[in-house]
Amino acid sequence: MARFIPQHLVVVLLSGFAQASELTVQPTLFFTEQTFGATAIPNKATPIRLAPKTWTDFEFTHLAAHGSKVAAGEVLATFDSEDIDKKLTDAGRALATSELTHAQAELDFANLTETVPLKLDGLRRAARNAKEENQYFTTTRRRAAEEQAAHALKRAKETLENQHEELRQLTKMYAADDLVEETEEIILTRQRDAVAHAEFALHMEQLDYDRTLKVALPREAETLAASEHETALALAKGEADWPRQLKLQKIQLEAAATAMARDKEALAKLQADRKLCEIVAPAAGWFYHGSIEDGRWSSGEWVKTLMLGGNAPLKHSFATFIPASTKLGLTAFVDDAAAHSLTPELKGRASLAGREELDISLKLSKLAEAPEIDGRYRASFEVNWPAAIAIAPGSSAEVSLITYQQAAAIAVPTKALTFTPAGWTAEVKLADGKTERRPVKRGRANKNTSEILSGLEAGQVILIP
Repeated sequence: MARFIPQHLVVVLLSGFAQASELTVQPTLFFTEQTFGATAIPNKATPIRLAPKTWTDFEFTHLAAHGSKVAAGEVLATFDSEDIDKKLTDAGRALATSELTHAQAELDFANLTETVPLKLDGLRRAARNAKEENQYFTTTRRRAAEEQAAHALKRAKETLENQHEELRQLTKMYAADDLVEETEEIILTRQRDAVAHAEFALHMEQLDYDRTLKVALPREAETLAASEHETALALAKGEADWPRQLKLQKIQLEAAATAMARDKEALAKLQADRKLCEIVAPAAGWFYHGSIEDGRWSSGEWVKTLMLGGNAPLKHSFATFIPASTKLGLTAFVDDAAAHSLTPELKGRASLAGREELDISLKLSKLAEAPEIDGRYRASFEVNWPAAIAIAPGSSAEVSLITYQQAAAIAVPTKALTFTPAGWTAEVKLADGKTERRPVKRGRANKNTSEILSGLEAGQVILIP
C-alpha cells in the first residue's frame, strides 16, 4: 500500500539533502595556532615601596615623571621631613634622659648592694649590744648599783657618827679645862663644821640612794628593755626591708635598662625611616609609576596619590626602577587551552601594532605549572627585539605561535563529525551512492578543522552537513 507524504515534508527533506555537501578526503597541511596579547616586561626590576618601621606620614614633595630616564644617583622621590625631624629631636632627648636615668639607677643599685650588708651588720650589732646590755643590767649591774648606793649611804652614816664621836670627845676633853684656849675653840668649831658637813652628805646620799633605787634604776631597766625590743624590731624590719629595697632597686635598674633600650630602638627606627625620605636611582635606567611585579604592570588603587602633596602608600609598591642594562621579555597570561598547547622552548613571532612589518622572533622560556587566581597561566618569552625600534617597558604586543603541525594530515571540517556514545563518527559515501557512519579517532583541532588520526583514508568522500 502506497503511503501519502505531505508536500511540505517533501520540501523539508529535499532541502536537508540539498544542504549536505561532499568532501573528498586528501592529505593536507594541518596546524594549530595560538594568538594572544603580551606585555613587554623587564627581566629585572626593582619595586619601590616604603616599609617604615614606625613613621607613617610620607607626603610627596618631589616625584620624578612616569617613564622618565634617570641617571645613577638621581632623585626619584622625596617626602616632607619636617615632622619626622621634630620627632627625631624628641626621641634623641628621650634617649639622653633614659641613659641618665639608667646610669643613676646603676649607681644607686651598686651603692645599695654595698651598703645593705653594712646596714644589716649595724642593725645586728645594735640588737646584740642592746640585748647584752639589758641582760647584764638585769643579772649583774642593777644589783651592783643597788649595793653601791647602799654602801655609799652606810659610809655617809658612819662618817657622820665618827664626826659626832670626835666632836663629843673634843668637847669632853676641853671641858675638863677651866679655860678654853682660842686654839681649842677653833678646833671645836672645825669639828662642828665637819659634823654639819657629814650630816649634809648623809642627807644627799640618802636622796641619791632613794632616787637610784626608786627612779634611776627602774628607768634604766625600762630604757634597756625598750632598747633591746626596739633594736630587735629594727633588725627584723631591716632584714625584711633592705633585701626588698635591693630587689626593688634591681627592678628599677632593669626597667631603666628596658626603657633605655626601647628609646634607643625607637630612635634607630626613626633614623632608618628618615633615610626613606629621599629615594635615588641605584643606577641608570627608567622610573615607572606603578608596580611591575610577577609579570604584571599595575598602577594600583593608590595611583591618585602619586602627586605632590599626596601620601605614598605603605608596604605596597608604588613605583618601579628598571635598570638600563636589563633585557625586556614578553609576558602573557593565557587561558587553559593555550597553556595546554604550549611546549617548552616553543618558538614563534610577535608583532607590534603600527609596526607589523617588523620580524620579532621569540621563544617560550617559562610556563607556570599552576594558574593564577584568575585562572590564567603565566607564560614568559625571550625576545629578539629588532634594532630598528626601541621598546619601552609596558609596551603591548601580539604573540603568534604554531603549537602543532603535520605536513600531510587527514583533516576534515569539525562540523562533519558527530559525537556518539561510541565516540566520534563521520558519514562516508559508499561506492553504490549510499552512506555509512563510521567511527574515527579525532586528533588536534583548530578553529573549524579537526585532525583525523584513524578511520578515514585519502580518496574517501564524506558528507558535510
